[in-house]
Amino acid sequence: MKKNYLIVVGLLFSISTQAQIFDVLKSVVKDKTGVDLNQGKTTNSTNTGTTATSTTNSNIDLGSLTSSQISSGLKEALNLGVKEGVQKLGVKDGFLKNEAVKILMPEKLRKIETTLRGLGMGSLADQGVKLLNRAAEDAVTEATPIFANAITSMTITDAKNILLGNNTAATNYLQTKTQSQLFTAFQPKVQASLGKVGADTVWKNIISKYNTFTGQAVTTDLNEYVTTETINGVFKMVAEKETGIRNNSALRTTSLLEKVFGAVKK
Repeated sequence: MKKNYLIVVGLLFSISTQAQIFDVLKSVVKDKTGVDLNQGKTTNSTNTGTTATSTTNSNIDLGSLTSSQISSGLKEALNLGVKEGVQKLGVKDGFLKNEAVKILMPEKLRKIETTLRGLGMGSLADQGVKLLNRAAEDAVTEATPIFANAITSMTITDAKNILLGNNTAATNYLQTKTQSQLFTAFQPKVQASLGKVGADTVWKNIISKYNTFTGQAVTTDLNEYVTTETINGVFKMVAEKETGIRNNSALRTTSLLEKVFGAVKK
């Protein structure tokens, strides 16, 4: 026990001695060169912190923008995204030839597609998918006023944080707040389009043939599926437009868009 005590005392003495020696060295350096090692360390740390803060703040210049102006700017960008998105989607092959939004066979019916192709009926499966997209292309032309109404009535509770968020923050907010009401308003349009392009008849034939060959009784709600996929397709186009406006000043085609999104430098 005494031996351990002596070892501890020796270590403490050694540490204390080293500290004293280091203090002496720093004093000598200051006398000979004028450099204060203690002060130099503090200064460097302070400068580093100041630089980091300055870099972060330089990317944000909201100036005198009000929450109302920011909200209006966000809504204008969303409306522009809807308008342009619907124009691109509401034409022949607008969904079918766009891999980002193309409507595929419903997941619960993928086994039908596999079975049909295995029986040499691949063309029937292709026709079924094609008509789902044709229905979406027809119905989406009715989407603009439905989306515009949702955007107008949407209350943006924290516009500043959305503006300072990621590239699709406004689109994500819109989708979260309006998905349900959009679905309710848009579903009748899709139902009409499914009948208009003949998708409902073709799909009854597809499911009937599958059930006959397999002895099963598969059913699905095509209207619900296509409605959801069409709305999601519009949101993808809106997100693409929002990202462009945030990152490319040339796409800020109004003074409000420039004022609001130009305040957040990328």
